[in-house]
Amino acid sequence: MVLIRHSMLVVAFLMAALAMPAYAGPEEDLVQYVDENTQRLVDKLNEEKGLYQRDPEAFYTSMDKELREFVDFRRIAARVMGRYARQTSPEQRDEFVEKFKRSLFDSYAQALVSADDFTIEVKDAEINASNSDRASVAMEVQTASGNRYPVTYSMYRSDDGRWMMENVIVEGINIGLAFRDRFSQEMEQNRGQIEAVIDGWGDAVKSLNLEEEVDKS
Repeated sequence: MVLIRHSMLVVAFLMAALAMPAYAGPEEDLVQYVDENTQRLVDKLNEEKGLYQRDPEAFYTSMDKELREFVDFRRIAARVMGRYARQTSPEQRDEFVEKFKRSLFDSYAQALVSADDFTIEVKDAEINASNSDRASVAMEVQTASGNRYPVTYSMYRSDDGRWMMENVIVEGINIGLAFRDRFSQEMEQNRGQIEAVIDGWGDAVKSLNLEEEVDKS
């Protein structure tokens, strides 16, 4: 169960990459586009499983290249840092973006590539009525054993018109907030030393029990 749920968390972050349309149509068009591209990304991940076993670094490079134009890791990382982002230099912010991305791969890639077969159904999409540059997409991941996990993407439209993923909710757990809470804890434990928190972020993510957070929901 831990393996499956951790895999779903990674899928949630990674699937959003190819699920972001460059054109913002009505909700039904958004659902269709997300569905088509999500299935394509699942195929991509299945193809890369062998690469991960042979060369994890090449797997990371390949997936990072696939995702960087669609997932706004910089925006996500800034939100994880929260109010502490104002205390960082541009170089430290860049460093944390890279640390954040790498920590996700290092912590969850093995679970992802080892997971049993699963299917993904896009349920619906909703463009914010008061802000057409915001939207959410509801999906359901079903494992080979029949377990179902609800996943919701939070998206925004960037200045160049592209939809980008900025957060994900898995079984009611706001993953961005979970990481932000962890960052705050690390800042307290390290007495406000930003660089120490950035340097140790990989270990902090590994110790973050998202499985426990899901069980409490």
